[in-house]
Amino acid sequence: MSRVGKNPVPIPSGVTVDVKPQEVAVKGPKGNLTLPVRSEIKVSVDGDQVVVERTGSGADRQARALHGTTRAHIANMIKGVTAGFEKKLEIVGVGWNAKAQGKKLTLNIGFCHPVNVAMPDGVEVETPGPNQIVFRGADCQKVGEIAAVVRKVRPPEPYKGKGIRYDGEYVRRKAGKSFGS
Repeated sequence: MSRVGKNPVPIPSGVTVDVKPQEVAVKGPKGNLTLPVRSEIKVSVDGDQVVVERTGSGADRQARALHGTTRAHIANMIKGVTAGFEKKLEIVGVGWNAKAQGKKLTLNIGFCHPVNVAMPDGVEVETPGPNQIVFRGADCQKVGEIAAVVRKVRPPEPYKGKGIRYDGEYVRRKAGKSFGS
């Protein structure tokens, strides 16, 4: 049995979980999220907790893999609609900056043109400083994916360390050219 999947997920107050045959819907103060559920997995609400089980014999390798994964997705959905998720990026480079304008992020990062990135639904972007970007939203996957897309525009390079990196990310530096005499 999956060690992660056998643990029930507690439902905090203010959150409702609606279980349909092939779908789980979670509603809370930060938004609504849905998750499609495979036929090998059975999800049920027992009092104030969500229980995830395998259907049938449960010996199938795919069912064992999906058991813990489905439980983790449901736990992330409940956390997302109550507290939300946040990813922070920082820009390192002289004269490089970012500016949030509604559902769009404009990056000036050393290219001859500004780079515009559109935000997906459910994700908010904020720039508390010119070299800081903060993404917030209820969906963990969307927040992490848009942060990875923005980081990929100009990833940190190993010689000077310039680029877009996650907050607190360590960039391993390389030695430059050495001249011998």
